[in-house]
Amino acid sequence: MSESSEAARNKQLAVHGFTQFAAGDIDVLRTLLHEDFIEHSPGNPSGREAFITFITEAPVARARLDLKRVIADDDHVVMHYHMATDDDPRGIAVVDIWRLDNGQIVEHWDVVQPVPEAAQVPHGMF
Repeated sequence: MSESSEAARNKQLAVHGFTQFAAGDIDVLRTLLHEDFIEHSPGNPSGREAFITFITEAPVARARLDLKRVIADDDHVVMHYHMATDDDPRGIAVVDIWRLDNGQIVEHWDVVQPVPEAAQVPHGMF
């Protein structure tokens, strides 16, 4: 089954935004996030400007982000990636769920999990 045109468009927007953000362009969030962006992750603020201020100081802004897979279904895009730093090379496995409307992200959920030693995950985290 192929993606709908809405899913394909939203997937392209999310991947482009992720790629720009991973390259250090935090300003891409100003056009990608809706002004009334809703954040569902505990401790993270809602609203575009509040979220951008928060994320600028968060570890993700200085981490290496390695996108592993992207799944799109109409107005939702799911991204699975590896986030690592020099201080934590094993890093964290992240799944972000984005809901888009009219070319902007309007909601976000995530699930994060520390990457254990390889011996604990014989089939790999990614």
